[in-house]
Formats: sequence, structure tokens, C-alpha cells
Amino acid sequence: MMSQHASTIRDFMPFSAPSDGKARAGAPLAEGTLVARREAVIEALKTVHDPEIPVNIYDLGLIYELALETDGKVRIGMTLTAPACPVAGEMPQWVADAVAEVDGVGEVEVSLVWDPPWSPERMSDDAKMLLDWA
Repeated sequence: MMSQHASTIRDFMPFSAPSDGKARAGAPLAEGTLVARREAVIEALKTVHDPEIPVNIYDLGLIYELALETDGKVRIGMTLTAPACPVAGEMPQWVADAVAEVDGVGEVEVSLVWDPPWSPERMSDDAKMLLDWA
């Protein structure tokens, strides 16, 4: 019988990973700092690519949640195309690091989620055309 255990990023990360399994980057913003716009964070997400697919993770539909708080904190819920993705333990940190580089972003927290499972229907029209899935 299949286990009902839900995989988390912790299942794919080295033993030195945080105990809660979340990838983190950045630091609190200084008081009065102008907070980044959602569009700037999305542009940063588009710089991260799945190494096996020539499309960025945002257009692939791997970002399930993007929450920007008034103090510059960013929370991201993301998935992967498959739980056995070879970079499962690294990609969430790539995402956290990329977003933390945006001016006006403070602390970044990335959680890996599996529900709902990713499917090609989540891809943008541009991604489908690039992969000839349109």
C-alpha cells in the first residue's frame, strides 16, 4: 500500500537543511524602504529555469502562491514537474535567492508543495508554444 506521507522539500534536501524544510534568503528591510512590486518579483522568478526544460518556472506554472507582505517579506509556494526532479533539493533555494536580489524584497521563504500535482495545463501559452505543446 502506498504511504500517505506528503513529501516536503526536507525530503529532498541535504541533512543540513532547515528542520521545517523551507528555503530562505534575504534579510528584513530597513524601515521606510519602498517595497518591491509584484511584477518585479515575477520577473525574478522568470530568471529561474528547470535545467531539463528550456522554460522558466513561472511560465511552466510551478509557482502556486506568491504573497508579498507590506514589510517586504515574500512567501512562495511552488511545485516541481515531478517529485523525482533531480534538482528538487536545490531549486527552491534558487528561487529564494533570485527573489531576494530584487530591490524592495526583504526575507523570502519558499515552500515546496505537491497538491495539486503539476500538469502541463498550468503552463502559460508562451511556454506551450515554446515547447510545441500548443
